[in-house]
Amino acid sequence: MSTEPERITILAREFTAAALEFHRGRMAEKGYRMEGSITPRAFKMIEGVEPPKDLFDGDPLFAVTFVRRDAAS
Repeated sequence: MSTEPERITILAREFTAAALEFHRGRMAEKGYRMEGSITPRAFKMIEGVEPPKDLFDGDPLFAVTFVRRDAAS
């Protein structure tokens, strides 16, 4: 069983940086494929019963998720 996580999500301020990570990070050689598309997303954190708070000053970031090819869908 691999010690690598089933999914890895990369956040980037620019689309190009997120798109190039598949090749730069040699994700295919590590057994990953891209899951879904690269899209800008806002991130929030919930702690306890408090309302969600913006992360990254509320700025949207491009997110790309890589999933291990042998992971169950």
